[in-house]
Amino acid sequence: MHHKRTTCRACGRADLELFLPLGDVALANSFLRSPEQFASERRFPLEVYFCRTCTMVQLADVIDPEVLFSNYLYVTGTSDTIAAHNVGYARTVVELTAAGKSELVVEVASNDGSLLRRFQDHGVRTLGVEPATNIAAGANAAGVPTVNRFFDSRCARELRAEHGPARAVIGNNVLAHVDDPVDLLRGFKELLDERGLAIVEVPELAEFVERLEYDTVYHEHLSYFSVTSLMRVCEEAGLRIVRVDHVPVHGGSVRMYAAPVERVREHAPAVRELSRAEHESGMASPARLRRFADDVRENRRALLELLDGLRAQGKSIGGYGAPAKGNTLLNYCGIGVERLPWTVDKSPLKVGLYTPGSHIPVLPASELLARQPDYCLILAWNFADEIRRQQAEYARRGGKFILPIPTPRVV
Repeated sequence: MHHKRTTCRACGRADLELFLPLGDVALANSFLRSPEQFASERRFPLEVYFCRTCTMVQLADVIDPEVLFSNYLYVTGTSDTIAAHNVGYARTVVELTAAGKSELVVEVASNDGSLLRRFQDHGVRTLGVEPATNIAAGANAAGVPTVNRFFDSRCARELRAEHGPARAVIGNNVLAHVDDPVDLLRGFKELLDERGLAIVEVPELAEFVERLEYDTVYHEHLSYFSVTSLMRVCEEAGLRIVRVDHVPVHGGSVRMYAAPVERVREHAPAVRELSRAEHESGMASPARLRRFADDVRENRRALLELLDGLRAQGKSIGGYGAPAKGNTLLNYCGIGVERLPWTVDKSPLKVGLYTPGSHIPVLPASELLARQPDYCLILAWNFADEIRRQQAEYARRGGKFILPIPTPRVV
């Protein structure tokens, strides 16, 4: 169920150095159904390393993917922000690859099919590959053909034989989740037609470091990619990056477009320039990453001081959101029901459950107004603008929001 790597995922060297220990933490998406489950809950080390050889930032503790993903509670379709992102995403890919009615677009870890539906709007053939049985079933029922399995290079060969080659193979927030990203990308390459592109979106290391986004560390997120480390894994997989877009989703992500090395011999000059800028900024240098770890400890101290100060004044506090990132924050900071008695969430899959590790009850979003706490800690801070728009009435009645990242503050 759990093993520890000793070698780097990108370059294969046994040269990993621990820089950010976040403690023994419950799995971020393993919500609990009742208090009877609290005592038997498993915790695993959550520790971030960098490779001294190639600078790749990663976790060494690997949880069996069957445990993490076979029954999953994160559904992409619940956020307005993601919905708007998907419309633009599909349009860009269709224009870039000239995908028409006869071409196939495959999405790996396609979740509820929300992105593929936007490709269907363009009349393109689609196929989803999704390991979570519950979510794949929902996508199929909603008219998005979806294969329920884990994707790897062997799976790619079988899908190509059955469905034909693909004009685009897309993976959003999946490359960072697999223990062997090189094999995953080899599978993408295996599926492409002669004009096809492998397209991958991952949270960006620069944003992670600059904005102190330590709560985006959880056991599913095994790798934290820079453009430099993306180039490295692509080279190992026989791909070359032709374009990189910066996209604002999930606290700052990069979307890379890669072609087989047989068609494109080298990474695009603009991509190599991005890598050079990363080196010059020292963003993944040992000294910068150790300073990041110091800042994380200071964030915990400041957040607890803010919450405890408000409670000492007799102020009431509720939470908004029950995202995976919130569970890292709550567990690392030691925030339980005495500091945060409840949180609310829009996802019906999470309402009525308890957060992993911190055991905070998740209530329907309507409860924020019904209870009107003095302060609301936004755990899903990457959707803060959307949440503040939707909860304008709470603020109008005098409620104040707390944002925990990068510096805890009342807004």
